Amino acid sequence: QVQLVESGGGLVQAGGSLRLSCAASGSIFSFNTMGWYRQAPGKQRELVATITSGGSTNYADSVKGRFTISRDNAKNTVYLQMRSLKPEDTAVYYCNAFRLAESYWGQGTQVTVSS
Repeated sequence: QVQLVESGGGLVQAGGSLRLSCAASGSIFSFNTMGWYRQAPGKQRELVATITSGGSTNYADSVKGRFTISRDNAKNTVYLQMRSLKPEDTAVYYCNAFRLAESYWGQGTQVTVSS
């Protein structure tokens, strides 16, 4: 069992930046894919960005060029650097770890972008 704890959320003005962190209780080295998802009020959870164990990344079109995902296997932590934030980025952001048939989620961290 792996526990994921997100941090770094908060309130920021449009155009600002935040960096989210996802700390795992165990090694993330074995996870094929780590990712960030978000869920806005009244909407379904959606993919924001993923990163594989080999370092390949994938981004939602809405965040390309503004968000950067990275992972530090030595620290068992995944990051999401968010720049040029927009009000539509407001959501609860969740960290996910996936390997084979196992998928783990964090409790989420709120990001609110004011206009």
